[in-house]
Amino acid sequence: MSVRRLAEASVQPASFAFNRANAAAAKQWIKKYPKGREQSAIIPLLMIAQEQEGWVTKAAIETISDMLGMPRIRGLEVATFYTQYQLNPVGTRAHIQVCGTTPCMLRGSEALMDVCRSKIHHDQFHTNDKGTLSWEEVECLGACVNAPMVMVFKDTFEDLTPERLAEIIDLYDAGKGASVPAGPQNGRTGSEPASGLTTLKSEKAILKSTREREAREAAKAARAAPDAIIAAPVPAPAVAPSKASKPKTDALETSPALKTPSRTKVAPAVEKAASVSAPLHSAANANKADPEVEQVSKQRSGPKSKAEPASAFKAPETKVPVAKTAKPSLEDKNRPAGIDRPALVDDLKLISGVGPRSEGILHTLGIFTFAQVASWKKAERDWVDGYLAFHGRIEREDWVKQAKALAKGGVAEYIRVFGKKPV
Repeated sequence: MSVRRLAEASVQPASFAFNRANAAAAKQWIKKYPKGREQSAIIPLLMIAQEQEGWVTKAAIETISDMLGMPRIRGLEVATFYTQYQLNPVGTRAHIQVCGTTPCMLRGSEALMDVCRSKIHHDQFHTNDKGTLSWEEVECLGACVNAPMVMVFKDTFEDLTPERLAEIIDLYDAGKGASVPAGPQNGRTGSEPASGLTTLKSEKAILKSTREREAREAAKAARAAPDAIIAAPVPAPAVAPSKASKPKTDALETSPALKTPSRTKVAPAVEKAASVSAPLHSAANANKADPEVEQVSKQRSGPKSKAEPASAFKAPETKVPVAKTAKPSLEDKNRPAGIDRPALVDDLKLISGVGPRSEGILHTLGIFTFAQVASWKKAERDWVDGYLAFHGRIEREDWVKQAKALAKGGVAEYIRVFGKKPV
């Protein structure tokens, strides 16, 4: 790696200060680091300074170091180490970074550098006569499958030919760089094969096969599940059981915000047939044998009296077989009104972290709208989390905050709050 030095004193400005917007952004970045670790914010703060000035000046390095309470030499060490920081003035309209790593080189990046040499300057890090353009060769920019490519500021331009790069350079030199569409320049979508998609062409076919597979799994689970037994109400026994022998459960009742039946009334076989694993705190797991709990129960209840058989403590039960239940469906006519499909069903997949499978689970639980998710408290979040394959996702990706924005103003409000479109 070549030695990286600061620009000559003749081109260095006398002072540096963040503008109002960037000063607020810098404060937000500093707050992200623990107390005593604020110096770690120097990397994003130097990037903000570069975006404001076009390059990182000596005055900017010193000012940021003072802001963070770190020796200036430490700030200079960071700025001169990372090649993402431009230590000399670059083109005011475009600084073109040409990838020269193996995949791009094999696909013709050397020809792209020749274009930069002829249209900008023969040497790297030198501006053209007007000071509007400059260029450099860099290492991998992360779009190898669409090689060759260049990056201008934060935009990448891929699948380039020398002719197309020359057009892009001319547009930037004319102040029309914003009109150039970023990404592949040959009509390719994303990183699909250059010839177009060869698999997964039909979304309908994919969804159909997915639904058929889920239906088969649900039917298989229903066949494997034993008949559920529900005890019918009977008169109280002649001898009431003691408090010590009364079974306990920590099953949580569902909040009205979820609009689903109480978890304590769902039979284990029904949960299994629905192909959704019950959370650890559900009633489905409340009756599973636990050696330690069973031992404590025996110690509390004491030895049974010989004169009084154990059956005296049990109420006679009338066992009623319950029909096996398949996986709940949005079109199920027998679905309880309390969790029936509402007139308006939101696309829950707009919440980052909710995919088709998670959305199906939420529908099974009677959750169809952003407003429902936005109203969740801790009890609801923990309850739903018990059904998800990856626990902690609700908190980690803040489903509630996302849902509040979508419920309030849709995609426009989401962009206002999070600064990006929902994905």
